[in-house]
Amino acid sequence: MAPKSGAKAATPSRSYEFGGPLGAAGISFGLPVLVYSFIFGCNDVSGCPAPSFLSPKTLDLDQLKREVGWPEEGVLGLYSNTVMLHVLGYYLLNMVLHAVLPARIVMGTELLSGGRLKYRFNAFSSHMLLLAVCLGGTIAKGADWFLWTYISSNYVQLFTANLLISYGLATFVYVRSFSVKPGNPQKRELAEGGHTGNMLYDWFIGRELNPRVTLPLLGEIDLKVFMELRPGMLGWLLFNFSWVAAQYRNFGYVTDSMAFITGIQALYIIDSWYSEESILTMIDITMDGFGFMLAFGDLGWVPFIYANQARYLSVHPQTLGPWGIAAMLAVLGTGFTIFRLSNNQKNAFRRDPKDPAVSHLKYIETKTGSKLLVSGWWGVSRHINYFGDWIQAWPYSLPTGIAGYTILAAGTGAPGADVMLDGREVVGGDARGWGMVVTYFYMVYFGVLLIHRGMRDDAKCSRKYGSDWEEYKKRVPWKIIPYIY
Repeated sequence: MAPKSGAKAATPSRSYEFGGPLGAAGISFGLPVLVYSFIFGCNDVSGCPAPSFLSPKTLDLDQLKREVGWPEEGVLGLYSNTVMLHVLGYYLLNMVLHAVLPARIVMGTELLSGGRLKYRFNAFSSHMLLLAVCLGGTIAKGADWFLWTYISSNYVQLFTANLLISYGLATFVYVRSFSVKPGNPQKRELAEGGHTGNMLYDWFIGRELNPRVTLPLLGEIDLKVFMELRPGMLGWLLFNFSWVAAQYRNFGYVTDSMAFITGIQALYIIDSWYSEESILTMIDITMDGFGFMLAFGDLGWVPFIYANQARYLSVHPQTLGPWGIAAMLAVLGTGFTIFRLSNNQKNAFRRDPKDPAVSHLKYIETKTGSKLLVSGWWGVSRHINYFGDWIQAWPYSLPTGIAGYTILAAGTGAPGADVMLDGREVVGGDARGWGMVVTYFYMVYFGVLLIHRGMRDDAKCSRKYGSDWEEYKKRVPWKIIPYIY
């Protein structure tokens, strides 16, 4: 196929998202501070939140540092050369498995400049092999296996290492993107919204659509696709397992709430590896450049924010009981049913509109030849699958209950306290409810993320379908949540 003109992909655009350069700066340097705040503010030293946060008028900085476990070396203690080397070794191991294990070879969607990129997918086999090693280590050494204790003991430094790697990756691909030339045989191209001419914004959003590197012995690696499902998603699962082990070391048992959260998140993560090639149609891959936004999202945000619930339960165990588990499964099942059935209906209609299962559905035929469903699941809201996806996120947070705890010295004898094996006592106390800022953050954040993604989808469809999209919005007025939004 002859390549299409590269002029469109190379034309600078001033169409900003995320609040433009100011928003990009806020996200790039503000979100890492937020993650540090969650790590220190919800801890196993004094409580969640640290007691001083409950009395801001009398807050003493030295006292706060003791309560949150601030490193004796100060800011320098947030980083460790040894941890950085171990993290880089972890990335290298993932790359080696990507290169040497059998893989499915899949062609991506057509590029704006013409042609398709080739992808090598074996995340499922790579990570199941690593998880088998972890299982063997846990069987041999139990909750004291070195990986689980290493993660919990060096959690802050692990975040710093991944943060610095994110900054480094974003800078590397930004500088390298200036070597992209229209019509190049490597099929490199710039992302449509990633070359506005503003250096900070383009560094954040990503100039190049699919930056690739070729490494000695390891071959070609698509950086964006590799980072999407490999080191960060596996890290999320390993962090969860380390907090399960920490709960056992703290109390001598693992609660049903911990098992539930870790189990459903493990299923979600493993399914994403098994269905790895499905990411090729995601907006992250087809439209977004690879910059700090995706690098930090994959390597810093996902593993360290999404594991917060398991980390919380490792210090303040909660018991759901049979009815609580049943309620969580009901919520999860409701969300999954909406998400799966709506997507299945859309996919079936795309494959064959005359299929008896979908032939009764009403639609608008656009000038482009596409058909927009206005009945069935897709007549309820424009992004009904997002609604189901959001409901599925609730059981990630709900098992933590009315979150918040204070850690008291051994022998206090506080009523209803959970007593650690070292004698310290964990109670809700005045902190009860305040910990929800941390444990329910994922649920709120994910809702905001889906709303923003829906807005981006609507803008894309408006450009593509024009007046037909306006007619579609009249027929299907609700964006995500029926009769509410």
